[in-house]
Amino acid sequence: MGCGKTIVALAACLIVADNGCQAAFMAPTEILVEQHYATACELLKGFDVKLTALFGKTKPKAREQILKRAREGELQIIFGTHALIQEQVQFARLGLIVVDEQHRFGVLQRGALAGKGIFPHALVMSATPIPRTLAMTVFGDLDVSVIDEMPPGRRKVLTKIVEAGERAKIYEFLAKKVREGRQAFIVYPLVEESEKSEQLMAATEMAQQLSRNPLLRGVRVGLLHGRMKSDEKEQTMQRFKNREIDVLVSTTVIEVGIDVSNASIMIVEHPDRYGLSQLHQLRGRVGRGEHESHCILIKETEMGGDASRRLGILANCDDGFKIAEADLAIRGPGEFLGTRQHGLPEFRIADLLRDGPLLSLARREAFLLLERDPELSHPENAPARRTLHELRDMSAALPAS
Repeated sequence: MGCGKTIVALAACLIVADNGCQAAFMAPTEILVEQHYATACELLKGFDVKLTALFGKTKPKAREQILKRAREGELQIIFGTHALIQEQVQFARLGLIVVDEQHRFGVLQRGALAGKGIFPHALVMSATPIPRTLAMTVFGDLDVSVIDEMPPGRRKVLTKIVEAGERAKIYEFLAKKVREGRQAFIVYPLVEESEKSEQLMAATEMAQQLSRNPLLRGVRVGLLHGRMKSDEKEQTMQRFKNREIDVLVSTTVIEVGIDVSNASIMIVEHPDRYGLSQLHQLRGRVGRGEHESHCILIKETEMGGDASRRLGILANCDDGFKIAEADLAIRGPGEFLGTRQHGLPEFRIADLLRDGPLLSLARREAFLLLERDPELSHPENAPARRTLHELRDMSAALPAS
């Protein structure tokens, strides 16, 4: 988070462009794509490279121009959301695909982008630290690189768990920091109240309440959530970056990629609703500037054992990889990667944390086997070949997600 992944990706894109090929850079949200594109335009200003961004909202005339230039090879780097995998998007010579926040995309989506070239190189990135054993299982066919250092000058985010009854003190602290020129995020689990979750505070309602709160008099409150139109989200985010909004009330749409160095306070309501890695991601939205930063987790009095354990780990640890290991231990591999149907199944015998050395050995032996017998045609490898065919047929029979 803020450790330099984008710079690494842009360097790879430049190398590809310098060798006469094209790069496609895909991210999950328009806000994140806009940010990557703006960063690239700034950093590559002096380079002879043509780049653009493609969205679902791109107007037809502009879209046709982009598609034509991509098809003819005039554009060298194209940023985009899922719009990049649409059938009409074609490349003259796609040499690299970059997928940011890879866990937000399915295997088929990543494959669809790669399929627009002839075996292009692939760089998949995630700010969510993935335990080494889990990375070997999910990305066993890829080389895994880790950036485990932060840029010089980055300060530790002070994390504190606070009871819900102390909100008045939190708002007083928030108002004080805003007067000092800082900005803040307040994250809620829902967009608006629903009958199923009446006990949870909704982002829209709380944005209105905070605007009227006498403790926050003079504080400019904004609202951002995934149901807003793209241009509304973009305008709101730009106003926050321009310091026209002091406190941005949001759902987890700000979980990835948002980079506002002046934001120094992250307040998370109902933190028990999130996994450890997601909380770590949210915390990573602050602490990107020179100012002391705070992450405040507002918990209700009644909280389950796992939830209390998660918050305790987060409050006492800022090492993303240790947090990822703890999250894996608490939630299991399937839930760690996302919803159950997109995650890994629970193993009947193996334990990803305990059996790491055995997993490493198995992976190494698998690569050696494929080097010696890539087609698995030797008689002794017939069972492995048969099993792979069965797995392939089972996968083909599954409904597309």
